[in-house]
Amino acid sequence: MRSMNSKLPINLEDLLRQRTVERERIEYKTGWNPDAIIRTICAFANDFANLGGGYVIIGQDCDADGLPIFPPTGLHDNQLDRIQQELLQYCQLIQPHYAPILSIEEFEGQNLIVLWAPGGQMRPYQAPKSVIAKTKEYGYYIRRYASTVEAQGDDLHELLSLAATVPFDDRLNQFASVEDLSPRLMAEFLRDVGSKLADDVEALSIEELGRQMNVVGGSSEAPLPKNVGLLFFNEEPYRFFPATQIDVVWFRKGPGGDRFDEKSFKGPLARITREALDYIQRNYLCETVIKHPDRAEAERFWNFPYAAIEEAVVNAVYHRSYEEREPIEVRITRDDFVVLSFPGPDRSIRMEDLRTGKAVSRRYRNRRIGEFLKELELTEGRSTGIPKMLRVMEENGSPPPEFETDDYRTSFLIRLPAHAGATPQVTPQVGTKLALDRDQVTEQVTEQVAMRILEYCSHPRRARQIQELVSLRRRETFRANYLRPLVDGGWLAMTVPDKPRSRNQKYVRTDSGAEWLKKQSGERA
Repeated sequence: MRSMNSKLPINLEDLLRQRTVERERIEYKTGWNPDAIIRTICAFANDFANLGGGYVIIGQDCDADGLPIFPPTGLHDNQLDRIQQELLQYCQLIQPHYAPILSIEEFEGQNLIVLWAPGGQMRPYQAPKSVIAKTKEYGYYIRRYASTVEAQGDDLHELLSLAATVPFDDRLNQFASVEDLSPRLMAEFLRDVGSKLADDVEALSIEELGRQMNVVGGSSEAPLPKNVGLLFFNEEPYRFFPATQIDVVWFRKGPGGDRFDEKSFKGPLARITREALDYIQRNYLCETVIKHPDRAEAERFWNFPYAAIEEAVVNAVYHRSYEEREPIEVRITRDDFVVLSFPGPDRSIRMEDLRTGKAVSRRYRNRRIGEFLKELELTEGRSTGIPKMLRVMEENGSPPPEFETDDYRTSFLIRLPAHAGATPQVTPQVGTKLALDRDQVTEQVTEQVAMRILEYCSHPRRARQIQELVSLRRRETFRANYLRPLVDGGWLAMTVPDKPRSRNQKYVRTDSGAEWLKKQSGERA
């Protein structure tokens, strides 16, 4: 059990408001209820669906639908020590031994105890049905949707079959050391997700920081990094996992031609995912705008909608096997966008269900990779990627995506056909937008969004507030397409310019921004 000085490697507000964690991975408890809490800790440790465990928040009440109520009830100061002591005592009853990571946090003026219970290395775990009973009866517990239940029947047999099996990304790496983890990359991640733990990075050793982020395990005498830590927090993860890269190939004259451009992205997993997506967006996406004389609204569509591309690439990063020496390959032609990864989906998933967006995986291949990607807002998880691809392709007017694998599920191919009316005759260039009024070309701009942001930022605002204003869910998309251009253009200024990643960072309109806004408002009057 960690001390009360521990802090979470995740933004507490995001956790409480379920912005990056699914509902089934959070249990709210108004007060200290040891029996129910120990059973839930046991269920999270068993991690039956390989979701990455979960969180128990003590001092936070919820409504009948299981949603948190704010402000929280909280815990009195004189309760904190007693609850910690009893938790330590009762967690020793879990078999085999398991202890969650404990952090005492303050939210909206109230004390909360947050227990982070990652998936355990020694499952299956069992816990007593009553921790205070003299004769203790044990049971195996799992999460079923948003509830903790005792595993019985087929669920119990399946849980027992997982004995001591740990997903590859959550295993200890025997061929690396904790010094292979980069404190700088770990600090960048913590700042990106808004964790208060970022403030303590310089005061912690690599081992201490790694244990608090659950990317280091093993004994204190021989600590070892976990594979997920090396994938996200080492500058050269391909040294440990060959072919950990994304290859983007543009075929100028189609896949049968002899001319192609290739670019490989290597490095920490989150970085190469973002860089590959940014490279594709800047170089190979093209929006077409067709104006019609009989109506005011123009017709707009992309050769490939970015949201579908993002889901396809992130799906490959999330679900590929890092034990196989095969890179993720992205192939782009004027006719289609293809993502190939290895291996294919689990055999429990029917391809018919996948093609209709109804497939739900019972167990995830990489529970920790998915956890980090969700905290970075690169994926939603929970089998939402395929339905979203289907939806955005339909909204764009494109043919539906195609999914292919073989009988042995050795590979998985996602093909996004290009919109028939948007296929350009030349290679798309950075930020290309085609506006067609029959044969006339006009410029398309996003002045309305810029005006809304500058009007709103007459007083200092946090990035998240501005993001919510323009109704964009993806933080990276918002920062790349709106926030950074306004800052770089001198229309917005940071309130803490010397520390761009400060937790207290806000953005305010500059004089130049005010002048531009006044000019635009005058022209529209």
